[in-house]
Amino acid sequence: MNVKETIQLLKSDKAAALMAEFYGKEGAAANEARYERVLTGFEQEFGDTGDILLFSSPGRTEISGNHTDHNHGKVLAGSINLDCVGAAARNQSDLVHIISETYDQDITIDLNQLEPSAKKAGTADLIKGLLKGFKESGCRIGGFDAYVTSNVISAAGVSSSASFEMLLCSMLNTFFNEGRMDNVAYAHIGKYSENVYWDKASGLLDQMACAVGGLITIDFAEPSSPRVEKIDFDFGSQDHSLIIVQTGKGHADLSADYSSVPNEMKKVARFFGKEVLAQVAEEQVIEHLEKVRAYAGDRSVLRALHFFEENKRVEEEVKALKEGRFEDFLRNITASGNSSWKWLQNCFTASACQEQGITIALALTELFIAEKQRGACRVHGGGFAGVIMAMLPNDLTDEYIKYIEGCLGEGCAYRMSIRPYGAVCVNELLK
Repeated sequence: MNVKETIQLLKSDKAAALMAEFYGKEGAAANEARYERVLTGFEQEFGDTGDILLFSSPGRTEISGNHTDHNHGKVLAGSINLDCVGAAARNQSDLVHIISETYDQDITIDLNQLEPSAKKAGTADLIKGLLKGFKESGCRIGGFDAYVTSNVISAAGVSSSASFEMLLCSMLNTFFNEGRMDNVAYAHIGKYSENVYWDKASGLLDQMACAVGGLITIDFAEPSSPRVEKIDFDFGSQDHSLIIVQTGKGHADLSADYSSVPNEMKKVARFFGKEVLAQVAEEQVIEHLEKVRAYAGDRSVLRALHFFEENKRVEEEVKALKEGRFEDFLRNITASGNSSWKWLQNCFTASACQEQGITIALALTELFIAEKQRGACRVHGGGFAGVIMAMLPNDLTDEYIKYIEGCLGEGCAYRMSIRPYGAVCVNELLK
C-alpha cells in the first residue's frame, strides 16, 4: 500500500477500533493523526515506495517484581498506551536508514559493518546490536528505511529504549523473516544488543513486557525460555488508574548502583555454590545467616531477602487479580514498595544522600494515600533516581495529579493504561 492508501486505511472503522484499543477512546483521534504524520514524514524523506507498513511498540510498566529478573525471579508487568510508532519499507540495499522525529536523529547503518563503536553507546550502536543479534540467531536481515516517532517518556523507567528495540525487531521479522519469530526471540535480541553493544547488564523484563503486550507475569527461572502468562485484567474495570510520576533526573552516575543490585544478590547465591538467587532457598540464607553476612555483607543479605519475598508477592498479586481480590492486590503493591525502600534500598543513592527525588515523591504520595485511605504506590523500575508509580481510584486521580505537580513541577505526572498489544505490524492487525 502507498501512503495515500494507508492514510485511507487509518480512517476505516476497523482502524478506529484498533486505535481505541491501543490508546483508549479519548486518545484514538490524536493518535490517528500521529500515524498520518509519520506516513507523511516517511514520504517526505524517502518518497512513496508503494509498500509502506506501519509498526507500533509500547513502553512498559513494572507492576511488581522490582529487581528480580536478573536473578531469574518473577515479575508482573504490562505494556502501556505510550508507544514508538514507525512507517517503514524495504529499500533493496545493504543499508538501514532510520530517521527519528522525536530525537532529531538520522542514522544509516551498513549491514556489512556491524561492529560496535569504541564508545559502545548511542542509538547507532543499539541498532547495530539488533542487526547482529538477528544474524547470530540465524535470522535474515536486509536494508530498509524507517521514519519513527515516540511518546514513550525518556529516562522515566517505562523503557523507551526497549520500545524502540522491539519496534525494529518487528520490522525485521515482518520484512525478512515472514513473521516467524516470536516475542521471546525479540526480547533476547534486544537484551543481546544492550549487553554486548552498550555493555549494559540488562535482564529480559523490559523487552519482554514491550514485545508481548497486555498485563503479563513472567517467570525467568529458565531465562532462555521464560514462562509468560497473560493476565486478563483491566484496571479500568476497578475504576483505578495507573500514574507514573517523574521525580527528576539524578545528577550522580548511577551505573555502579544499578550493577550493585544483581551483583550483591549473586554474591549471596555464590556462598551456596549457585549462580543466581532463584537457585537458593530463603530458608538456607536464614539458617546460615551469620556466615552469609560475613561473606557477602549485610546489604547483600537484605537484597537477597527482598528477592525471595518479592517473588512471593508477585505470585500473590497474580492470584488476587485472577480471583478479583483487588484490595489484596493493592496491599501487596504497597508491601513491594516498602521492601524496595527498606530492604532492596534502591530509592536513592548513598553516594548523593541529599538528593532523594524518589523518596520525596513516595513520602508525599503516602501522605496523600493515608489521608484518603485508598490507593498504593511504589518505586518504579531500576530506582535510585527517576520515577514512582501510584495506583489510585479515578475519583482521586485529578486531585492527586494537581497535588503532586504542585509539589514536584507541572507535567511530572502521567496517567497510563495497559494496552493489549505488544510490538506489532499495524497493517497485519487491520487485514
